[in-house]
Formats: sequence, C-alpha cells, structure tokens
Amino acid sequence: MSLYASRPFLFVCVVFLISIFLVRGQHCDAKMSDEVSKAKEAAGQAAAKKEFPPTIFGKILNKEIPANIIYEDDKCIAFRDVNPQAPTHFLVIPRKPIPMLSEADADDTALLGHLLYTVKKVADQEKLERGYRVVINNGQDGAQSVYHLHLHVFGGRQMDWPPG
Repeated sequence: MSLYASRPFLFVCVVFLISIFLVRGQHCDAKMSDEVSKAKEAAGQAAAKKEFPPTIFGKILNKEIPANIIYEDDKCIAFRDVNPQAPTHFLVIPRKPIPMLSEADADDTALLGHLLYTVKKVADQEKLERGYRVVINNGQDGAQSVYHLHLHVFGGRQMDWPPG
C-alpha cells in the first residue's frame, strides 16, 4: 500500500488543510472586524456631534499630511491606499467635502459622474485592463470609517464574489 493512500496520511492532510482555512478565515475576520469597529466609532462620533468632524482626507487635500497622489484635477484627487487590500488599491475623493454618498444632493450629480470617470482614467493609467472593482462604503452598516466620500478601486488580482 502506498504511503499516500494510507488513512493516517490522509487524515493529517485534511487536518492541515482545515487548519490553514480556519487561520486564514480568522485573519480575514480580524481585518473586517477592525474596519467595522472603526466605522462604528466614526459613526458614533458624527452622531454625538450632530455633524461630521474634519477627516484625514481633508488634511490630504490641504496638503497637511502626505499622500502618494497619482492623479489630481480641480474636482478630485486619487491616491494610493496606505493599507492596500489588492496589488493595486487607490482612492478617488472629491475636493468638495461630501461626508457620504447618502448626503449627496442633485447639485452633486455632475461631480459624482466625474468621480466615476476619474476612476476609469486612473485605472487606465494603472494598466488595470483585466478589470477592477469600485467600492463606496456608506454609513456605519456600510463600514464607512472616514466621513468624506471616497471611492476605493481594487485591481491587479481576481476579485471574489460575493464581496461582502
């Protein structure tokens, strides 16, 4: 009988694979829980003050803190995420301080379209010809942790489905 056909060997292989799956799952859950915690905290701060406080994105726009800016125009900027979740991960944010998508109004329609077109331009610049994912987190349940509208763009790998 071959070593590979023995029951103890198969048992060890199955246990090993299950342990890898569980550890990987815990790692993903920890990351997700961290973002969810940040979102809950940010939502609580906004609710307590009945307004949205200044954000890190405002400081980036004002050049108070550095960012790896890869595109900018008079309406928005795009910069690399400091905690990338894909080989290519950048953010597109409007210069106008819209706290979240649900706070946008009819006057913001052209700007919202411009943000999406900017995603396309920067994705082309980044050579994401095989595809990419665009995500907008909105509010606490959407895991929004920074209350300045921003579009995440993920690329450079196959995305999983469903995303959430």
